Amino acid sequence: MIILNKELVSTDEAVIPFNNRGTYYGDGIFETLRCYQNEVMFLEEHYFRLMSGMRILRMEIPSFFTPEYFAEQTQRLLDVHQLKDHARLRISVWRVAEGFYTPTNQSVGFSMQVSTLEGPYTNDRPKLIELFKDHYIYAQLLSSIKSTNKAVNILAGIYASENDYDDMLLMNEKKMIVEAISGNLFLVKDKVIKTPPIQDGCLDGIMREKVINQIKKMLNYEVVEETITPFELQRADELFTTNVIQGIQSVGQYRKKEYNKETADELLSLINDGLFK
Repeated sequence: MIILNKELVSTDEAVIPFNNRGTYYGDGIFETLRCYQNEVMFLEEHYFRLMSGMRILRMEIPSFFTPEYFAEQTQRLLDVHQLKDHARLRISVWRVAEGFYTPTNQSVGFSMQVSTLEGPYTNDRPKLIELFKDHYIYAQLLSSIKSTNKAVNILAGIYASENDYDDMLLMNEKKMIVEAISGNLFLVKDKVIKTPPIQDGCLDGIMREKVINQIKKMLNYEVVEETITPFELQRADELFTTNVIQGIQSVGQYRKKEYNKETADELLSLINDGLFK
């Protein structure tokens, strides 16, 4: 069962117009949230990011799009699917099917769906990574939102699968490191932790913000938001990626360089203790 335009319907009966603008033009936005014990984690942060993204895309925001509505509908879906512990929630929003490149209607359709997740977060399998050089993410405001136009991430995922990598690092048009396929990147060198600034084209990640705050509060590291060059990767002590669904995932190897995962494990322990106990 999913929620489609305020109605609870089965996935077999869920129908949207074939010419919806999300399909035709990638004219949509989404949020992926984690739920724990019937509550949405970081609901306020996800809500404001969704609202900000819809405004950037100049969508009409329905009056009932409130944090309370999303919390209520999440509870509705969790109860239907009997998901009592860890779950994944996706909210998708797309502009209605009118117009060609230029929309003639700013109103939206939306869906909400949940699926089960294992939890809490783990970091048991460090990833083998490489740079993705075929296409770039552009250093612009649109790159910071979760639009449904994710061609670069998709192609990077296909490249990783075809070449036996666990993940790829994406670059911007200046050939600076931006992020991984589905997470923000952090680089540890000595007692400094760096992550690319939003201005370089990375997603304004919810877990990115939580990790930055956790480092500042609890760890004896300096955390900076600065451009990361490809040359820095092989001089780093540690690399890890972050997102709300997977938490913190360590990079084990990039080319001939191998990394430890001490900082990532320490951060993950702090986050798990704060969220799941």
